[in-house]
Amino acid sequence: MKFDIQRYKELAEKDFERAWLMGKEIAEVEDPEKIYPRIAYSYGEEHPLFSTINMLRKAYIAMGFKEVVNPIIVEDTHVKRQFGKEALAVLDRCFYLASLPKPNVGISQEKVEKIREIIGKDFNQKALQVVFHKYKKGKIDGDDLSYEIAEVLKIDDITAVRIIEEVFPEFKALKPEPSSLTLRSHMTTGWFITLSEVANKLPLPIKLFSVDRCFRKEQGEDATRLYSYFSASCVVVDEDVTVEDGKAVAESLLRQFGFIKFKFRKDEKRSKYYIPDTQTEVYAFHPKLVGSKTKYSDGWVEVATFGIYSPTALAEYDIEYPVMNLGLGVERLAMIIYGYEDVRKLVYPQFYGEINLSDIDIARNVRLIEKPESKEGFKIALKISETATRYANENSPCNFKAFDGELFGRRVEVYVVEEEENQKLCGPAYANEVFVYNGSIYGVPRDERFKEIFENGISTGFRYIDSFAYEVARRIEVAAIKGEKEVSEKVRVVESLSDINLSIHENVRRYIMWRKGKIDVRGPMFVTVKAKID
Repeated sequence: MKFDIQRYKELAEKDFERAWLMGKEIAEVEDPEKIYPRIAYSYGEEHPLFSTINMLRKAYIAMGFKEVVNPIIVEDTHVKRQFGKEALAVLDRCFYLASLPKPNVGISQEKVEKIREIIGKDFNQKALQVVFHKYKKGKIDGDDLSYEIAEVLKIDDITAVRIIEEVFPEFKALKPEPSSLTLRSHMTTGWFITLSEVANKLPLPIKLFSVDRCFRKEQGEDATRLYSYFSASCVVVDEDVTVEDGKAVAESLLRQFGFIKFKFRKDEKRSKYYIPDTQTEVYAFHPKLVGSKTKYSDGWVEVATFGIYSPTALAEYDIEYPVMNLGLGVERLAMIIYGYEDVRKLVYPQFYGEINLSDIDIARNVRLIEKPESKEGFKIALKISETATRYANENSPCNFKAFDGELFGRRVEVYVVEEEENQKLCGPAYANEVFVYNGSIYGVPRDERFKEIFENGISTGFRYIDSFAYEVARRIEVAAIKGEKEVSEKVRVVESLSDINLSIHENVRRYIMWRKGKIDVRGPMFVTVKAKID
């Protein structure tokens, strides 16, 4: 039977069972080293914020909007043109950009002596001065400076960095100098710049959207605000754009996220770049919010704002047609969709939230410690497991041949044995399976007592006898290579994963303990395997 890798992948992706479930096919794989008993197909995970961004992008596109990228770094003059006398108040919330000036670097005799002392040889002073001159003129970037110095002085980069630090204090004394460039604090700043280029060229109506970052200098970050946030904003340009157009766009957009009823209220903030009385807050009703443990338990939440740009502000950019602008905070929408009350926990779960591993994540991290490396080794493991399972309840003393064949040019006979009297070939836990359930790892038999675990947990795909058989098969391989004559392996009472040839990454183990979970694989297994090698 030819090994069907596609069927194996589908099986692994479906329920994460090991290749043990297809053991007879595994044994015929040409290169078994590439297909071990577990192919850990891992699945990525979207951040809820970017998942919401992707949904918004699809929603806008479905409504016939074209996506654009608006400028993020803008001159403060744009804010002044848009806000007029209120510009200074707005700019107080903007982050200004600053940069380090390039110093005038001179090479005095004292510095020459220090360099000679560090590198232990003479050097071309003129060539070094040329390097600093090019750096000053911007022909050499700052991150290339140490490399260029090293090239001129014929030294390594580490020594070049030492020279910059110890010989040229001019670099340490540098302080950032502010510029007139700001980080965009709201998407409108970018829209005016974009529309000044396209509003008089593209056929009407013009429908554009952008989902991108904005930056705002808050008093501090808290549960409701961050220094950086995402705005999902759109504009509609036409000869006759009204507030009704804003309502229509808002409803069409938000219905795609499960909102079913809407209220529109005049926004008292009245931004100067909007026509008076057109700035409108959008309140929407979402059934998911009803009865929730949030301040929106009545189902209503403010989600967006829109307005018609002021002709005065548009005239500053020679835009002659009316423009409706709608924007919503992506974080606000994501908090509604995913049930967050604190924006910090939504955006930065690694700092403010709680790390969560699913049962699938934990199951993927249960690994074999030892595994065979040959086709024959896989066959031996398979036969050990099959034999133990078939004769598990036979009375002892007894032994059953599991394998008789060649391994690395030597004849190998493998037996599952129990030499003590009045016992069974295998202890009762030999067929226990390793499952992950509610953040804990359990080794349990398939009976009614553990029905909940089997039906709702995640199988790792390992029975105790299976993972132990892999270990024994590997030991037999090693013994055959070393020229040894016998192998005897046994497992009695299982206390830990390692007793059955399984391990879990220490990070995952710590996570389970942190969440007050368990790793409980205890059980009486009592299985012995012996091999004769000629």
